[in-house]
Amino acid sequence: MNKTLNNIFKGDKVIWMIFLLLCVISIVEVYSASSQLTYENGSYLKPVAKHIGLLIVGVGAMIVTMNIPCKYFKVALPFLLAGSILLLVGVYFAGAVNDGHRWISILGIKFQPSEIGKGTMVLATAQILSTMQTEHGADRLAFKYVLTVWFMIVPLIFFENLSTAVLLSAVVYMMMIIGRVPVSQLGKLLGVALLGITLALSAIMLLGKDKEREAEKEGKAKTELVTTTTEKEEENGIASKLLHRMDTWKSRIDKFFDTKELTPKDIDIDADAQRAHANIAIVSSGIKGKGPGNSEECDHLSQAYSDFIFAIIIEEMGIFGAIFVASLYMILLVRTGYIANRCENNFPAYLAMGLALMLVTQALFNMMVAVGLAPITGQPLPLISKGGTSSIINCIYLGAILSISRTAQKRSDLVSNSSGNDQGTPVVAQPAAV
Repeated sequence: MNKTLNNIFKGDKVIWMIFLLLCVISIVEVYSASSQLTYENGSYLKPVAKHIGLLIVGVGAMIVTMNIPCKYFKVALPFLLAGSILLLVGVYFAGAVNDGHRWISILGIKFQPSEIGKGTMVLATAQILSTMQTEHGADRLAFKYVLTVWFMIVPLIFFENLSTAVLLSAVVYMMMIIGRVPVSQLGKLLGVALLGITLALSAIMLLGKDKEREAEKEGKAKTELVTTTTEKEEENGIASKLLHRMDTWKSRIDKFFDTKELTPKDIDIDADAQRAHANIAIVSSGIKGKGPGNSEECDHLSQAYSDFIFAIIIEEMGIFGAIFVASLYMILLVRTGYIANRCENNFPAYLAMGLALMLVTQALFNMMVAVGLAPITGQPLPLISKGGTSSIINCIYLGAILSISRTAQKRSDLVSNSSGNDQGTPVVAQPAAV
């Protein structure tokens, strides 16, 4: 029995434990937070059953990926790069629009090409940095090659999912720091990035329209508006399709930086339903929380099972539960760093760290949104939020980390055996440059 389990759960046991704990939390909280989907489907079990089905598929995909030797990830890179670009371009013409994001439906499952684009960008960056390593760090050409791939992928993500593009760019930057890209190049890139962010924000504030505030002036419903593609936009051509998200971005920025003091009579929860009910969920939680399945605000949060599931976690599990969930992601990052340090080659080390940084960065940003420290962006909580193929792809990312951990584990065992057979002379493994 133990041998069978060991054959299935290969790789780092700590990563497996973190994944299983996140799955358990995900199932409990999605079941609790899916009340709106329950009303739509007429079944209490259907939403969570679908979620469990996706997790099972994800586990299968993770096991398959875990058994693929790391060297074959390099072989897949050209195909993934070409496929990602084609999907990211094609979705603007053939994709549907949901909540402002373009997606393709495959067998009834929502699929965003940006999910593949993220993994491809991390894989390409790891390959470039590892191939062009010298004794003194990464070759200066590595910086240019990484930016070339970045320009091929990230701008295509930017117009439909700004937050994903920004987070992915931050991950790539951190990977270049880990990959020992020259400080002078990193400094120049940071300066250009800050200038670009300033210009982008200026363009959003000048060209975008806060339709929600306009609706308030006209006496219309005060719910958060989400821009969707209209017939007029279709007639205006590709430019309108690319820029239609500016209104939503401006509205969310205005909300986040609005410091106007309101009296109790001026407060209208419906004016910002998601943020308001998320705050209510957090404030009413207490230290211990209300207990699993006892959330009251999930009935009012439109994305309680996705974007704002961390608010529901706090409401039901309290402050200690929130700290526990956040700690799982931090342990995942630290453990992956430990695995990367045991890798013999640079490529698996950079790939493992890039994937872990991508998952953890997104998780921390989602938590910041839920507690009001960042504007609403639509980023789900990895491995916990209810999702379509994003849940499966996140499992694939973990599978890649587990595959790398298997190689590092074998190397560690070889070093240990050599140490035991060398008449007491220890053999110390030299960590890869990470």
